[in-house]
Amino acid sequence: MDSDDRTRRTDGGRDETAEGRADRKWGDLIQEVRVAQTGVQILFGFLLTVAFTPLFHQLGDTDKAIYVATVVLGSATTGALVAPVSFHRLLAGRHIKPTAVAWASRLTVVGLVLLLATMTCSLILVLRVASHGGYWPWLVGAVVAWYLLCWFVLPLWVRHWHSEGEAD
Repeated sequence: MDSDDRTRRTDGGRDETAEGRADRKWGDLIQEVRVAQTGVQILFGFLLTVAFTPLFHQLGDTDKAIYVATVVLGSATTGALVAPVSFHRLLAGRHIKPTAVAWASRLTVVGLVLLLATMTCSLILVLRVASHGGYWPWLVGAVVAWYLLCWFVLPLWVRHWHSEGEAD
């Protein structure tokens, strides 16, 4: 390969410049964030309406505290998942796209962790209110384990077993 073109083989044999790679990774990241943002925005919008329902005022202090924590986590999740848009807009034209992509990617992972916490708190609140037995912690634990498996364990396992020796 010609080093003057700054072309190198990465990601499964692609020949691309660092800038081309950053453009590709940026497009991939934005598509991923769009999926997560939609779900977070729907959940967050729903959470904001709960405080204005008659049932909310009948909740005990513990359930109201869980609700407040859930709303704050939902807000933080929204912030982290919208951050890549801000990175792109504020850094566009500065010729630092690889750096912007790296930071936006980190914030997206933070957003996924916050989404996990938001979903967990939402489940705790709903199942505490909706169930009359002590089985809700087991249900929440099972769903959280499922999220962890799908969102983190399996992707990291696949990355570990299929990317040895490959550039990120």
